[in-house]
Amino acid sequence: AAPMHDIGKIGIPDRVLLKPAKLDDDEWVIMRRHTTIGAEILKDADADFIKLAAEIALTHHEKWTGGGYPQGMKGSDIPLAGRIVALADVFDALTSERPYKTAFPLEKALAIIKEGQGTHFDPQVAEAFFSIEGEIKAELNWWKFMSSGTTSEETDLSDLFK
Repeated sequence: AAPMHDIGKIGIPDRVLLKPAKLDDDEWVIMRRHTTIGAEILKDADADFIKLAAEIALTHHEKWTGGGYPQGMKGSDIPLAGRIVALADVFDALTSERPYKTAFPLEKALAIIKEGQGTHFDPQVAEAFFSIEGEIKAELNWWKFMSSGTTSEETDLSDLFK
């Protein structure tokens, strides 16, 4: 269900979605609608995993101590799936190139997640994330390798998983 968390972005105009600079206040109002648009698209499904996707779409921008959107939920009022995807989504955004920014180095991304533990992110979800940090690093290195366009003959694979 998690890969559908941003399905509502199909309702966001490209001029906002693909803007290569910081969004202004009016554009942020538009961008924040992707959560409710996504939930609306998915809400009437019969399949449980699509219902879960609707819940995730709606809640993945809520923050542990409040101040998130669209409902301003906080703490355990935010469904667990939304809390998990919130952290995963931020990690993905930090470590990926976007139209408005380059990818952050892994250590900087991890530091930002750590800083948000207990404020932006559920502290137990963040703790679980950091408990598998080695596996996350290996997976990220694997995907960087796969997208690099090199072949295993050109690359010493042992360097990828350090």
